[in-house]
Amino acid sequence: MNILIKSATIIDTKSEFHNTTQDLLIENGSISKIGSNLEPPHNIQEINLENLHISQGWFDSSVSFGEPGFEERETIKNGLKTAAYSGFTAVAMNANTHPVLDSSADISFVLSKSQNNAVTLLPVGALTTESKGLDLAELFDMKNAGAVAFSDYKKSISNPNLMKIALQYASNFNGLVYSFPQENKIAGSGVMNENIASTKLGLKGNPSLAEALQVARDIFLLEYTGGKLHIPTISTAESVALIRAAKKKQLDVTCSVAIHNLYFTDEALHDFNTHFKVLPPLRTQTDIDALIDGVKDGTIDMVTSDHTPLNIEEKKVEFDYAAYGTIGLESAFGALQSVFSLNETIALLTQGKSRFGIESAPIQVGSPLNITLFNPDSTSTFLLKDVISKSKNAIFEGETLKGTVYGIIANHQIVLK
Repeated sequence: MNILIKSATIIDTKSEFHNTTQDLLIENGSISKIGSNLEPPHNIQEINLENLHISQGWFDSSVSFGEPGFEERETIKNGLKTAAYSGFTAVAMNANTHPVLDSSADISFVLSKSQNNAVTLLPVGALTTESKGLDLAELFDMKNAGAVAFSDYKKSISNPNLMKIALQYASNFNGLVYSFPQENKIAGSGVMNENIASTKLGLKGNPSLAEALQVARDIFLLEYTGGKLHIPTISTAESVALIRAAKKKQLDVTCSVAIHNLYFTDEALHDFNTHFKVLPPLRTQTDIDALIDGVKDGTIDMVTSDHTPLNIEEKKVEFDYAAYGTIGLESAFGALQSVFSLNETIALLTQGKSRFGIESAPIQVGSPLNITLFNPDSTSTFLLKDVISKSKNAIFEGETLKGTVYGIIANHQIVLK
Protein backbone atom coordinates (compact mmCIF):
# COMPACT_ATOMS: atom_id res chain seq x y z
CA MET A 1 0.00 0.00 0.00
CA ASN A 2 1.53 3.29 -1.19
CA ILE A 3 -0.25 6.60 -0.50
CA LEU A 4 0.44 10.24 0.30
CA ILE A 5 -1.64 11.85 3.04
CA LYS A 6 -1.68 15.62 2.59
CA SER A 7 -1.91 18.31 5.28
CA ALA A 8 -2.90 16.14 8.23
CA THR A 9 -2.81 17.51 11.76
CA ILE A 10 -1.33 14.78 13.94
CA ILE A 11 -2.92 14.15 17.35
CA ASP A 12 -0.58 11.70 19.06
CA THR A 13 1.22 12.55 22.30
CA LYS A 14 3.66 9.68 21.65
CA SER A 15 4.80 11.29 18.39
CA GLU A 16 7.30 14.12 17.97
CA PHE A 17 4.86 15.56 15.41
CA HIS A 18 2.00 15.90 17.91
CA ASN A 19 -0.20 18.94 17.17
CA THR A 20 1.61 19.72 13.92
CA THR A 21 0.31 19.61 10.35
CA GLN A 22 2.33 17.36 8.08
CA ASP A 23 2.30 15.29 4.90
CA LEU A 24 2.84 11.56 5.35
CA LEU A 25 4.29 9.29 2.66
CA ILE A 26 3.29 5.67 3.11
CA GLU A 27 5.25 2.98 1.28
CA ASN A 28 4.54 -0.73 1.63
CA GLY A 29 2.20 -0.06 4.53
CA SER A 30 4.72 1.85 6.67
CA ILE A 31 5.42 5.54 7.15
CA SER A 32 8.54 6.39 5.13
CA LYS A 33 8.49 10.20 5.32
CA ILE A 34 6.81 12.90 7.40
CA GLY A 35 7.25 16.53 6.42
CA SER A 36 5.85 19.63 4.75
CA ASN A 37 4.95 19.75 1.05
CA LEU A 38 6.12 16.25 0.23
CA GLU A 39 6.15 15.50 -3.47
CA PRO A 40 4.28 12.31 -4.38
CA PRO A 41 6.08 9.60 -6.34
CA HIS A 42 4.65 8.79 -9.75
CA ASN A 43 1.06 7.46 -9.83
CA ILE A 44 0.60 7.32 -6.05
CA GLN A 45 -2.81 7.75 -4.43
CA GLU A 46 -3.28 11.02 -2.54
CA ILE A 47 -5.62 11.60 0.39
CA ASN A 48 -6.55 15.23 0.84
CA LEU A 49 -9.56 15.90 3.09
CA GLU A 50 -11.04 19.01 4.67
CA ASN A 51 -9.50 19.90 8.05
CA LEU A 52 -7.92 16.44 8.17
CA HIS A 53 -6.70 15.22 11.54
CA ILE A 54 -5.19 11.82 12.23
CA SER A 55 -4.41 9.82 15.34
CA GLN A 56 -3.41 6.33 16.26
CA GLY A 57 -6.25 3.92 15.48
CA TRP A 58 -9.07 3.84 18.02
CA PHE A 59 -10.08 0.87 20.16
CA ASP A 60 -13.43 -0.09 21.70
CA SER A 61 -13.38 -2.57 24.58
CA SER A 62 -17.06 -3.60 24.38
CA VAL A 63 -19.03 -4.20 21.19
CA SER A 64 -21.65 -6.78 20.28
CA PHE A 65 -22.42 -7.86 16.72
CA GLY A 66 -24.81 -10.81 17.11
CA GLU A 67 -23.18 -13.34 14.83
CA PRO A 68 -23.42 -16.25 15.37
CA GLY A 69 -27.11 -16.64 16.13
CA PHE A 70 -28.40 -13.07 16.04
CA GLU A 71 -27.48 -12.08 12.49
CA GLU A 72 -30.73 -10.12 12.19
CA ARG A 73 -29.20 -7.69 14.69
CA GLU A 74 -25.78 -7.46 13.08
CA THR A 75 -23.26 -9.58 11.21
CA ILE A 76 -19.55 -9.58 11.84
CA LYS A 77 -18.90 -8.28 8.32
CA ASN A 78 -21.24 -5.30 8.60
CA GLY A 79 -20.29 -4.72 12.22
CA LEU A 80 -16.63 -4.34 11.30
CA LYS A 81 -17.60 -2.06 8.41
CA THR A 82 -19.54 0.08 10.90
CA ALA A 83 -16.55 0.12 13.23
CA ALA A 84 -14.23 1.22 10.41
CA TYR A 85 -16.50 4.06 9.32
CA SER A 86 -16.73 5.07 12.99
CA GLY A 87 -12.93 5.33 13.29
CA PHE A 88 -12.11 2.10 15.14
CA THR A 89 -9.21 -0.05 14.00
CA ALA A 90 -9.74 -2.67 16.74
CA VAL A 91 -12.76 -3.82 18.74
CA ALA A 92 -13.25 -6.38 21.51
CA MET A 93 -16.37 -8.39 20.66
CA ASN A 94 -18.55 -9.69 23.49
CA ALA A 95 -19.87 -13.24 23.74
CA ASN A 96 -23.35 -11.77 23.26
CA THR A 97 -24.19 -14.45 20.70
CA HIS A 98 -26.23 -17.61 20.35
CA PRO A 99 -24.63 -19.90 21.22
CA VAL A 100 -22.34 -17.85 23.43
CA LEU A 101 -18.62 -18.03 22.71
CA ASP A 102 -17.54 -20.52 25.38
CA SER A 103 -15.13 -22.83 23.55
CA SER A 104 -11.99 -22.62 21.45
CA ALA A 105 -14.01 -23.61 18.37
CA ASP A 106 -16.33 -20.63 18.92
CA ILE A 107 -13.38 -18.26 19.20
CA SER A 108 -11.80 -19.69 16.06
CA PHE A 109 -15.10 -19.27 14.19
CA VAL A 110 -15.47 -15.53 14.87
CA LEU A 111 -11.80 -14.93 14.12
CA SER A 112 -12.17 -16.71 10.79
CA LYS A 113 -15.18 -14.50 9.95
CA SER A 114 -13.08 -11.38 10.58
CA GLN A 115 -10.04 -12.33 8.52
CA ASN A 116 -8.64 -9.91 5.91
CA ASN A 117 -10.46 -6.96 7.43
CA ALA A 118 -9.12 -3.49 8.11
CA VAL A 119 -10.52 -3.70 11.65
CA THR A 120 -8.95 -6.18 14.05
CA LEU A 121 -11.56 -8.20 15.95
CA LEU A 122 -10.59 -9.35 19.45
CA PRO A 123 -13.02 -11.94 20.81
CA VAL A 124 -14.04 -11.96 24.47
CA GLY A 125 -14.92 -15.49 25.52
CA ALA A 126 -17.65 -16.34 28.01
CA LEU A 127 -16.47 -16.67 31.60
CA THR A 128 -18.87 -19.51 32.39
CA THR A 129 -20.39 -22.28 30.28
CA GLU A 130 -23.26 -20.83 28.24
CA SER A 131 -22.88 -17.70 30.43
CA LYS A 132 -25.10 -19.38 33.01
CA GLY A 133 -22.85 -18.53 35.95
CA LEU A 134 -22.50 -22.11 37.15
CA ASP A 135 -19.23 -23.57 35.83
CA LEU A 136 -16.13 -21.98 34.35
CA ALA A 137 -15.88 -22.21 30.58
CA GLU A 138 -12.80 -23.46 28.69
CA LEU A 139 -10.77 -20.37 29.58
CA PHE A 140 -7.27 -21.66 28.82
CA ASP A 141 -8.32 -23.24 25.52
CA MET A 142 -10.09 -20.05 24.47
CA LYS A 143 -7.05 -17.99 25.41
CA ASN A 144 -4.90 -20.19 23.17
CA ALA A 145 -7.44 -19.80 20.37
CA GLY A 146 -7.26 -16.00 20.55
CA ALA A 147 -9.66 -14.79 23.27
CA VAL A 148 -8.37 -11.62 24.92
CA ALA A 149 -10.59 -11.72 28.02
CA PHE A 150 -13.49 -13.58 29.63
CA SER A 151 -16.92 -12.17 30.41
CA ASP A 152 -20.54 -13.18 30.81
CA TYR A 153 -21.90 -10.16 28.97
CA LYS A 154 -24.20 -8.07 31.18
CA LYS A 155 -24.49 -10.99 33.61
CA SER A 156 -22.92 -10.76 37.04
CA ILE A 157 -21.45 -13.78 38.79
CA SER A 158 -23.63 -14.20 41.87
CA ASN A 159 -21.45 -16.93 43.39
CA PRO A 160 -18.41 -15.23 44.96
CA ASN A 161 -16.52 -18.52 45.19
CA LEU A 162 -16.83 -18.99 41.43
CA MET A 163 -15.41 -15.50 40.85
CA LYS A 164 -12.59 -16.27 43.29
CA ILE A 165 -11.73 -19.46 41.39
CA ALA A 166 -11.93 -17.63 38.05
CA LEU A 167 -9.42 -15.01 39.17
CA GLN A 168 -7.08 -17.64 40.60
CA TYR A 169 -7.28 -19.92 37.57
CA ALA A 170 -6.92 -17.18 34.95
CA SER A 171 -3.87 -15.77 36.73
CA ASN A 172 -1.97 -18.91 35.69
CA PHE A 173 -1.98 -17.73 32.07
CA ASN A 174 -2.33 -13.95 32.56
CA GLY A 175 -6.03 -14.06 31.67
CA LEU A 176 -8.22 -10.97 32.07
CA VAL A 177 -11.49 -11.60 33.92
CA TYR A 178 -14.49 -9.27 33.59
CA SER A 179 -17.07 -8.92 36.34
CA PHE A 180 -20.28 -7.10 35.47
CA PRO A 181 -21.05 -4.68 38.33
CA GLN A 182 -24.53 -5.58 39.53
CA GLU A 183 -25.80 -7.42 42.60
CA ASN A 184 -28.89 -9.03 41.13
CA LYS A 185 -30.85 -9.48 44.33
CA ILE A 186 -30.57 -5.77 45.08
CA ALA A 187 -31.24 -4.74 41.47
CA GLY A 188 -34.29 -6.99 41.42
CA SER A 189 -36.63 -6.22 38.54
CA GLY A 190 -35.60 -2.56 38.33
CA VAL A 191 -35.57 -1.17 34.79
CA MET A 192 -34.08 2.29 35.45
CA ASN A 193 -32.13 4.13 38.12
CA GLU A 194 -33.86 4.20 41.51
CA ASN A 195 -34.39 7.90 42.09
CA ILE A 196 -37.05 10.58 42.02
CA ALA A 197 -37.33 10.09 38.24
CA SER A 198 -38.32 6.42 38.64
CA THR A 199 -40.94 7.40 41.22
CA LYS A 200 -42.43 10.03 38.90
CA LEU A 201 -42.57 7.57 36.00
CA GLY A 202 -43.87 4.66 38.07
CA LEU A 203 -41.04 2.38 36.95
CA LYS A 204 -39.20 -0.04 39.21
CA GLY A 205 -35.80 1.23 40.26
CA ASN A 206 -32.34 -0.33 40.12
CA PRO A 207 -30.40 1.41 42.92
CA SER A 208 -26.75 2.46 42.74
CA LEU A 209 -26.26 0.24 45.80
CA ALA A 210 -26.60 -2.82 43.55
CA GLU A 211 -23.54 -1.72 41.59
CA ALA A 212 -21.47 -0.59 44.57
CA LEU A 213 -21.98 -3.86 46.47
CA GLN A 214 -20.79 -5.94 43.51
CA VAL A 215 -17.78 -3.71 42.86
CA ALA A 216 -16.78 -3.83 46.53
CA ARG A 217 -17.13 -7.62 46.61
CA ASP A 218 -15.03 -8.11 43.51
CA ILE A 219 -12.30 -5.79 44.76
CA PHE A 220 -12.09 -7.81 47.98
CA LEU A 221 -11.86 -11.01 45.93
CA LEU A 222 -9.13 -9.52 43.75
CA GLU A 223 -7.16 -8.45 46.81
CA TYR A 224 -7.42 -11.99 48.18
CA THR A 225 -6.64 -13.89 44.98
CA GLY A 226 -4.47 -11.65 42.84
CA GLY A 227 -5.09 -11.88 39.12
CA LYS A 228 -6.39 -9.33 36.60
CA LEU A 229 -9.86 -7.86 36.93
CA HIS A 230 -11.76 -5.59 34.56
CA ILE A 231 -15.03 -4.00 35.69
CA PRO A 232 -16.96 -2.95 32.58
CA THR A 233 -19.34 0.00 32.27
CA ILE A 234 -19.50 1.40 35.78
CA SER A 235 -22.15 4.07 36.28
CA THR A 236 -22.08 5.40 39.85
CA ALA A 237 -20.07 7.77 42.01
CA GLU A 238 -19.65 5.00 44.59
CA SER A 239 -17.99 2.74 42.03
CA VAL A 240 -15.51 5.44 41.10
CA ALA A 241 -14.55 5.91 44.76
CA LEU A 242 -14.16 2.16 45.34
CA ILE A 243 -11.99 1.62 42.26
CA ARG A 244 -9.89 4.70 43.05
CA ALA A 245 -9.15 3.24 46.49
CA ALA A 246 -8.34 -0.16 44.97
CA LYS A 247 -5.83 1.40 42.59
CA LYS A 248 -4.14 3.18 45.49
CA LYS A 249 -3.59 -0.32 46.91
CA GLN A 250 -1.98 -1.18 43.55
CA LEU A 251 -4.49 -3.91 42.77
CA ASP A 252 -4.54 -5.02 39.14
CA VAL A 253 -7.98 -3.63 38.33
CA THR A 254 -9.21 -1.60 35.38
CA CYS A 255 -12.66 -0.32 34.50
CA SER A 256 -14.61 1.32 31.72
CA VAL A 257 -17.62 3.57 31.36
CA ALA A 258 -20.16 3.62 28.55
CA ILE A 259 -20.23 6.91 26.67
CA HIS A 260 -24.00 7.32 27.14
CA ASN A 261 -23.52 7.15 30.93
CA LEU A 262 -21.32 10.23 30.64
CA TYR A 263 -23.90 12.11 28.58
CA PHE A 264 -27.48 11.38 29.64
CA THR A 265 -29.15 11.37 33.06
CA ASP A 266 -32.18 9.34 34.08
CA GLU A 267 -34.33 12.40 33.31
CA ALA A 268 -33.99 11.40 29.63
CA LEU A 269 -36.56 8.65 30.24
CA HIS A 270 -39.42 11.12 30.76
CA ASP A 271 -41.29 9.91 27.66
CA PHE A 272 -40.53 6.17 28.09
CA ASN A 273 -38.32 6.06 24.98
CA THR A 274 -36.85 2.55 25.04
CA HIS A 275 -33.68 3.73 23.26
CA PHE A 276 -32.72 5.02 26.72
CA LYS A 277 -33.15 1.63 28.39
CA VAL A 278 -29.57 0.55 28.96
CA LEU A 279 -27.68 -1.53 31.52
CA PRO A 280 -26.32 -0.24 33.78
CA PRO A 281 -29.09 2.35 33.74
CA LEU A 282 -28.66 6.06 33.20
CA ARG A 283 -27.97 7.65 36.60
CA THR A 284 -27.93 11.19 38.03
CA GLN A 285 -25.89 14.30 37.27
CA THR A 286 -23.96 13.69 40.48
CA ASP A 287 -22.92 10.31 39.11
CA ILE A 288 -21.97 11.80 35.74
CA ASP A 289 -19.80 14.42 37.43
CA ALA A 290 -18.03 11.72 39.46
CA LEU A 291 -17.54 9.57 36.34
CA ILE A 292 -16.04 12.48 34.41
CA ASP A 293 -13.70 13.20 37.32
CA GLY A 294 -12.76 9.52 37.32
CA VAL A 295 -11.99 9.64 33.61
CA LYS A 296 -9.84 12.73 34.01
CA ASP A 297 -7.81 11.47 36.96
CA GLY A 298 -7.23 8.02 35.46
CA THR A 299 -9.45 6.02 37.80
CA ILE A 300 -11.53 5.04 34.77
CA ASP A 301 -9.17 3.52 32.24
CA MET A 302 -11.25 3.57 29.08
CA VAL A 303 -14.57 4.55 27.57
CA THR A 304 -16.66 2.28 25.39
CA SER A 305 -19.58 2.69 23.04
CA ASP A 306 -21.01 -0.53 24.57
CA HIS A 307 -22.41 -1.02 21.07
CA THR A 308 -25.39 -3.41 21.33
CA PRO A 309 -27.50 -3.80 18.17
CA LEU A 310 -31.07 -4.95 18.79
CA ASN A 311 -33.83 -5.52 16.28
CA ILE A 312 -37.01 -3.45 16.31
CA GLU A 313 -39.12 -6.15 17.98
CA GLU A 314 -36.86 -5.98 21.04
CA LYS A 315 -37.28 -2.22 21.47
CA LYS A 316 -40.73 -1.31 20.12
CA VAL A 317 -42.58 -2.70 23.15
CA GLU A 318 -43.62 -1.42 26.58
CA PHE A 319 -40.65 -0.06 28.53
CA ASP A 320 -40.70 -2.86 31.13
CA TYR A 321 -40.39 -5.50 28.41
CA ALA A 322 -37.86 -3.80 26.13
CA ALA A 323 -34.35 -5.21 25.87
CA TYR A 324 -31.40 -3.30 27.30
CA GLY A 325 -28.89 -1.70 24.97
CA THR A 326 -28.05 0.87 22.32
CA ILE A 327 -25.82 1.07 19.29
CA GLY A 328 -22.97 3.48 19.85
CA LEU A 329 -20.00 3.05 17.50
CA GLU A 330 -21.13 5.70 15.04
CA SER A 331 -21.89 8.32 17.69
CA ALA A 332 -18.89 7.63 19.93
CA PHE A 333 -16.49 10.30 18.66
CA GLY A 334 -19.07 13.08 18.39
CA ALA A 335 -20.54 12.33 21.82
CA LEU A 336 -17.15 12.22 23.53
CA GLN A 337 -16.12 15.50 21.94
CA SER A 338 -19.28 17.03 23.38
CA VAL A 339 -17.96 16.21 26.86
CA PHE A 340 -14.16 16.32 26.59
CA SER A 341 -11.49 18.27 24.71
CA LEU A 342 -10.07 16.88 21.48
CA ASN A 343 -6.84 15.67 23.10
CA GLU A 344 -8.77 14.05 25.95
CA THR A 345 -11.13 12.38 23.49
CA ILE A 346 -8.33 10.88 21.41
CA ALA A 347 -6.57 9.66 24.56
CA LEU A 348 -9.75 7.92 25.70
CA LEU A 349 -10.22 6.27 22.32
CA THR A 350 -6.68 4.88 22.24
CA GLN A 351 -5.44 4.26 25.78
CA GLY A 352 -7.29 1.01 26.54
CA LYS A 353 -5.24 -1.02 24.06
CA SER A 354 -2.47 -2.18 26.37
CA ARG A 355 -4.92 -3.92 28.74
CA PHE A 356 -5.87 -6.21 25.85
CA GLY A 357 -2.36 -6.82 24.56
CA ILE A 358 -2.62 -4.49 21.57
CA GLU A 359 0.62 -2.77 20.61
CA SER A 360 0.39 0.93 19.89
CA ALA A 361 2.24 2.34 16.90
CA PRO A 362 3.11 6.05 17.30
CA ILE A 363 2.82 8.15 14.18
CA GLN A 364 6.48 8.35 13.22
CA VAL A 365 8.80 7.26 10.44
CA GLY A 366 9.15 3.48 10.36
CA SER A 367 5.85 2.72 12.07
CA PRO A 368 3.21 0.56 10.38
CA LEU A 369 0.20 2.63 9.43
CA ASN A 370 -2.70 2.17 11.83
CA ILE A 371 -4.58 5.46 11.97
CA THR A 372 -7.98 7.08 12.22
CA LEU A 373 -8.86 10.05 10.00
CA PHE A 374 -11.33 12.69 11.19
CA ASN A 375 -12.44 16.33 11.25
CA PRO A 376 -12.88 17.41 14.89
CA ASP A 377 -14.56 20.75 14.23
CA SER A 378 -17.70 19.94 12.23
CA THR A 379 -21.11 19.50 13.88
CA SER A 380 -24.04 17.42 12.78
CA THR A 381 -27.31 15.94 14.00
CA PHE A 382 -27.17 12.17 14.49
CA LEU A 383 -29.92 10.74 12.28
CA LEU A 384 -31.05 7.16 11.84
CA LYS A 385 -31.01 7.47 8.05
CA ASP A 386 -27.22 7.78 8.23
CA VAL A 387 -26.70 4.73 10.46
CA ILE A 388 -24.71 1.92 8.83
CA SER A 389 -25.44 -0.67 11.51
CA LYS A 390 -28.27 -3.07 10.65
CA SER A 391 -30.01 -2.16 13.92
CA LYS A 392 -31.24 1.36 14.61
CA ASN A 393 -31.65 1.38 18.41
CA ALA A 394 -29.65 4.59 18.81
CA ILE A 395 -29.68 6.46 22.11
CA PHE A 396 -28.05 9.47 20.43
CA GLU A 397 -30.72 9.85 17.74
CA GLY A 398 -31.44 13.56 17.26
CA GLU A 399 -28.46 14.76 19.29
CA THR A 400 -26.11 17.40 17.88
CA LEU A 401 -22.62 15.94 18.03
CA LYS A 402 -19.21 17.45 17.36
CA GLY A 403 -16.81 15.97 14.81
CA THR A 404 -16.87 13.81 11.69
CA VAL A 405 -15.00 10.56 11.15
CA TYR A 406 -13.61 10.00 7.66
CA GLY A 407 -12.47 6.41 8.22
CA ILE A 408 -9.35 4.39 8.94
CA ILE A 409 -6.18 3.05 7.36
CA ALA A 410 -5.09 -0.21 8.97
CA ASN A 411 -3.98 -3.73 8.08
CA HIS A 412 -2.84 -2.42 4.68
CA GLN A 413 -6.38 -1.33 3.83
CA ILE A 414 -8.04 2.06 3.34
CA VAL A 415 -11.64 2.43 4.47
CA LEU A 416 -13.06 5.91 3.90
CA LYS A 417 -16.67 7.07 3.71
